[in-house]
Amino acid sequence: GALFPPAALASPPSFASLPSTTVAEKVTKQGIYKDYDVDIEQVYDNADSTFKSKVETKSKKGKYTALLGILVMGSFVIPMAQYFWYVKDDDSSDQFFAQKKNPPPPPPPPPPKKPP
Repeated sequence: GALFPPAALASPPSFASLPSTTVAEKVTKQGIYKDYDVDIEQVYDNADSTFKSKVETKSKKGKYTALLGILVMGSFVIPMAQYFWYVKDDDSSDQFFAQKKNPPPPPPPPPPKKPP
């Protein structure tokens, strides 16, 4: 095997066996009135997955779908009910449609004819 790497290079090194150290640096910052000594620590984000599992997501999907459906239906029904509550005693539309139409004005009289 000239095509195969040696066993030491075949698997990547494990970083779990290395010692863990916090990287900190002391920096002097210049302020308006005096200089300040500041400790700057390098902080790493937690890269662990915080997503819920597929089974847990699927099991709660129906609950949230029902909640969303109720909110959407409520957003249509509640304003309609409120509108009809406000106009239930208003009879202005009945008065408007009950009006008798004014008769059309009579046509203007024809102009007098001149004799020939």
